[in-house]
Amino acid sequence: MPRSVNAVASKQRRKKVLKQTKGYFGRRKNVYTVAVNALEKGLQYAYRDRKNKKRNFRALWIQRINAAVRTYDMSYSEFMGKLKKNNIELSRKTLADLAMNHPQAFEAVVQKVK
Repeated sequence: MPRSVNAVASKQRRKKVLKQTKGYFGRRKNVYTVAVNALEKGLQYAYRDRKNKKRNFRALWIQRINAAVRTYDMSYSEFMGKLKKNNIELSRKTLADLAMNHPQAFEAVVQKVK
């Protein structure tokens, strides 16, 4: 009885991994066993950093709002507290955008809060 090997599926599996590791440095791009390890690690980083990206952007927005609000003699926490008190529901993303690109609109929000 002839030996049965699933060469088609094995080759497809290897090709899939090597296609994903295209552009990696050294053996990571063309040696299957090394490429599998590199790919798995890369996917772990990608998963982790999709979460971290949200964290980083929120921190950036807070820094921008804080910097803008300080020109009006207020701290970030004071400003956010007064926003909540006045039932102004603007996201940090929106506030940061206003502070950077539309200073007049941001000033109007600050004056409304004061």
